[in-house]
Amino acid sequence: MTAADAAAGLARLQRRDTRLDSYVDRYAARTHGMTASAIRALFAVANRPEVVSLAGGMPNISDLPLDVVGSVLNELVVSDGRRAMQYGSGQGEPVLREAICEVMKLEGITAHPDDVTVTVGSQQGLDLVTRLFCDPGDVVLCEAPSYVGALGVFRAYQAEVVHVAMDEHGLLPGALAEALAALKTAGKKAKFLYTIPNFQNPAGISQPLERRTEILRVAEEGDLLVVEDNPYGLLGFDGDPVPAMRSLDAERVVYLGSFSKTFAPGFRVGWVLAPHAVREKLVLAQESATLCPPTFSQFAVASYLHNHDWRGQIKLFREMYRERRDAMLAGLADHMPAGTSWTVPGGGFFVWVTLPPGLDSHAMLPRAVTARVAYVPGTGFYADGLGSRHMRLSYCFPTPERIIEGTRRLGEVMQYETDVLATFGTMVESGSPTDRLYESPGTNQR
Repeated sequence: MTAADAAAGLARLQRRDTRLDSYVDRYAARTHGMTASAIRALFAVANRPEVVSLAGGMPNISDLPLDVVGSVLNELVVSDGRRAMQYGSGQGEPVLREAICEVMKLEGITAHPDDVTVTVGSQQGLDLVTRLFCDPGDVVLCEAPSYVGALGVFRAYQAEVVHVAMDEHGLLPGALAEALAALKTAGKKAKFLYTIPNFQNPAGISQPLERRTEILRVAEEGDLLVVEDNPYGLLGFDGDPVPAMRSLDAERVVYLGSFSKTFAPGFRVGWVLAPHAVREKLVLAQESATLCPPTFSQFAVASYLHNHDWRGQIKLFREMYRERRDAMLAGLADHMPAGTSWTVPGGGFFVWVTLPPGLDSHAMLPRAVTARVAYVPGTGFYADGLGSRHMRLSYCFPTPERIIEGTRRLGEVMQYETDVLATFGTMVESGSPTDRLYESPGTNQR
């Protein structure tokens, strides 16, 4: 060993690396796109009892008959426990896939159990679909705004997200056609369109049947695959469900479903309904990720569907959420300052609020939390940094009384911010990127 080698070795021993993550040089490039969810980051604060959380989309299962669920689980363990607690099929248990096909019939979908792949919630389904179709740099089209969990998946797989504008009836077919034409001019092709047609997260709006048909027509002309995410479709407050996009085009639409909103999220059971060739690859991807989705959860959900009036239970959930939606709309009407507008959801969990000019939902959040109310800033629902003049409010979990109190606290914070801006000038310059936002579809205004 030379003197230089010895000196270098001594220097390595004496070095004190100040980086918090000593593995940072070893990670794959795609990990740089993995960031904390704006919603998850709020949970520690929003879950404090003194804070009215209008942030998270946590289903309210207080009306779920736990005695029925308990008896179903007890009977499952006693009568079929050895099978239910064993490894299972990578595609999912046939008894559950058959039941899923019955559930999808409510939205006009005719499907064969062989084309259903069970997943660990629809979130894993979206992850598997993105893994199958997207290489780094590929383009995914999304509504503006879009589900924060989907944006996180696309970011993790290093896909480029191109937003498509919406109005009060959802995704604009003309804007979709323009996006496809612009990509073609740039020498690019979108791998798929990601859309939530029912009670969209975060905007709370829905595509009527005519709009769905027009979107599918544009997709066919542009040879575009559609990924339809539908966790809220059975939770409408008025009338029967609108036919799913998958019911209108079986070969162009990959459908994502979940029992998290219509039964209970703790079982983590979702599914993907895909064309046969795609289904084969989904099963391979599922087996590499988990070997098989949790067998006990699948048998538990199947037993619940078989032994309980699940349609009646969904009706109870709908009425409960309707009451909370009405409380949210009443609170907004009573407490929001002038210049505020919001959507009027016909189902689901969320209201999308557009703030008065000059207010920034991200900058205002610490002051709102200090006032003991929480929401999700709109910036979390855009991949391009927009959304600062919007916020998502959730009415699914708090009681109606807490919702009213939350809107009162939020209204006081917003009024204070508005008064400050009137005195000292706007924080957001007119025409700046943070103010150049998607047009709010809401017609309710103060």
